[in-house]
Amino acid sequence: VYNEGGDAIYVMDQIGDKNTPDSWMDEILIRDQIKKLSQREKNILNLRFMLGKTQTEVAKEIGISQAQVSRLEKGALKKIKN
Repeated sequence: VYNEGGDAIYVMDQIGDKNTPDSWMDEILIRDQIKKLSQREKNILNLRFMLGKTQTEVAKEIGISQAQVSRLEKGALKKIKN
């Protein structure tokens, strides 16, 4: 496919890259923060946000109270944000 000036237009030129340099940097920083979490915190966030489980479901699955799940989840998210 060519544009009006006769230059080739590639698929990547048409769809573009929605990931700005800032979004790439944010992703890298978030991944670094997640690495610092305990295995339990990572597990809770995975169950909650990747698998869509409720705090009550997570609590039953890992054998702690819903209140503990809530506390650990809040703490983990706070660590990631800082």
